[in-house]
Amino acid sequence: MAFVAGYVDSCTFLAFAGLFVAQMTGSLVVAGSELVAKNDGFLIKVLAIPIFFAAGVLTTIIVRALGSDSRRALVATLALEAALLAGLACVDVSSGVTTVTSVAVLFDLSAMGVQSASVRLLLVQYGSTNVMTTNTTQLAIDLTDMLLALRRNPRDAAWGLSDERTRVALARVAPIMLGFVAGTVAGGLAYTSIGLNGLVFAVGIVATLAIWAVKGTWLRR
Repeated sequence: MAFVAGYVDSCTFLAFAGLFVAQMTGSLVVAGSELVAKNDGFLIKVLAIPIFFAAGVLTTIIVRALGSDSRRALVATLALEAALLAGLACVDVSSGVTTVTSVAVLFDLSAMGVQSASVRLLLVQYGSTNVMTTNTTQLAIDLTDMLLALRRNPRDAAWGLSDERTRVALARVAPIMLGFVAGTVAGGLAYTSIGLNGLVFAVGIVATLAIWAVKGTWLRR
């Protein structure tokens, strides 16, 4: 999921004049800075906030209706995200028509809003897949704790428990960050080669995860 978020973020950053769809920090900054300076693409970047919010609301309704411990909730949210990304891939933004671009951004923001909320609701033990600021902070904390632990007495039971928890946390955060970075590289290469048609690859990944969720037990116990 982190790879998909990075992939989509990279594609759309290049396609929509620096719009980050996988996180809202940039949009909030744009909204605030508009008071003192004009920003290119201001309307789209600010509308990203309520669109992303609405996608989170819809995802929460789906999960609450189907049950957070139900496999159907994960399948439904993954299928919804795949459908929204497919819609984005089908929109022709090369025409330069503002309305078309707005529709594309709507699909894009909604897909990432669905992913962000579904991870928080259904896969909370894995951490955020699209907010790398939080993950970077956690990585710094975990690495520092591991280094400090080297100076402690290994016979100390409390030390052993703390060290084990740190290693587990590190094992969760590091792959997410690596996946996101790999996704940004892959997304950038795909966009420069075939444009937003490259999002078909992201659709395939999410659709495959949905199928996996149907057959597997990849849920929080």
